[in-house]
Amino acid sequence: MLDTVNFKITRDEVEGVDFLSEITPYLNPEGLAVHDFSGLQVVTGKIGNLKVSISDRQVKVKDGSLCKWMLGDNYQSMGRGDIKRAVERLSNMLHLPMDKAIITRLDVGLTIPVKEPTANYFNHLGVLSYAQRLQQPNSLYYYRHSQAERLCFYDKNREQRDHREPIPDLYRDCNVLRYEQRYMARLPSLLGVAQITGEMLYDESFYISLLDRWRDSYQAIRKINDITLNFQAMKSRKRLQKMGVLAMVERVGGEVEMITQITEAQKRGDLTAKQAFDLRQEVKDACKIREGLTIPSEAITELDKKIADAIRYYR
Repeated sequence: MLDTVNFKITRDEVEGVDFLSEITPYLNPEGLAVHDFSGLQVVTGKIGNLKVSISDRQVKVKDGSLCKWMLGDNYQSMGRGDIKRAVERLSNMLHLPMDKAIITRLDVGLTIPVKEPTANYFNHLGVLSYAQRLQQPNSLYYYRHSQAERLCFYDKNREQRDHREPIPDLYRDCNVLRYEQRYMARLPSLLGVAQITGEMLYDESFYISLLDRWRDSYQAIRKINDITLNFQAMKSRKRLQKMGVLAMVERVGGEVEMITQITEAQKRGDLTAKQAFDLRQEVKDACKIREGLTIPSEAITELDKKIADAIRYYR
């Protein structure tokens, strides 16, 4: 289930190799470029869809889907065996021990065919603690750890069309949701290890820990229920008004999140202490009548199952 992986191998990992003269010939001849950065010569090029940057100090492989490079597209998912073969293939093509390379970015992702339009799923994914939530028409992002880590949900087919890339026949007439957990920086700190190397990507224990984190991060998102019109529970104007409050509470991510936002508004001076108290009480009263007014979202029930099934399949 790995997708984009950035590798960096330096002179510390290999000895007696002149990166510029020995590795450059292995890149695609089309698109090769030489740059000078204050006297530091850097050659850039590609191996397939993977970008490669070479200096006399290091070789970087970056900004491309390892899954697409290995399997032809990233609608598919790379299991542990595929990852091992990809690292071996990259090592053979660059004539470098990429299993010893340092990993500087790592994406864990899955393409999920779903029943409903992808935006319906975004609307039912609420707040995530200690994360900034940003929803757009065709995507939903959560930023954590000063954006070093991101959870990304997006319309995979829309992305393909935007990049003018083909959609596999299997997915052409489907709604397709992509869920990725991207580690963009400070990987050892985020993943609780001293260092991450190419060979760790297919180490069973480390690989399983990545999948578990991917699942656990999804599960930590507060899910937004559907609101059902239960007229037995709201036979008066007051009850109808409370249902409106309840619908708003569900939309922002639940009772705790709504009360937190009210408290923060009070601290900013947007609300007086009395106004904040009254609003908190209104929220609590509305939430007492939740039974019979909210039902689990079928979209989320479907997504929960497919996330759980993926973990069982790819472990």
